[in-house]
Amino acid sequence: MIMSQQISISTQINLQVNGEHRSFSQEMFLPELLQELGFNQRLIAVEYNGEILHRQFWLKTQIKNGDRLEIVTIVGGG
Repeated sequence: MIMSQQISISTQINLQVNGEHRSFSQEMFLPELLQELGFNQRLIAVEYNGEILHRQFWLKTQIKNGDRLEIVTIVGGG
């Protein structure tokens, strides 16, 4: 008799965002993550795994388990 096993594959990913460990339900592209975190994408700069990520690459950047992001909000004033 062969017993079937169900294998549960977790898609949860763990990231470091601004020095804090965060968990998300799945891999996603950077703009989706920024929206989920509540950032105004026009007013931020992103460092992705130690490198400043130019805005033109945001749509192509898939966030994966273990990635490190620093997100800086641009503040105007005088």
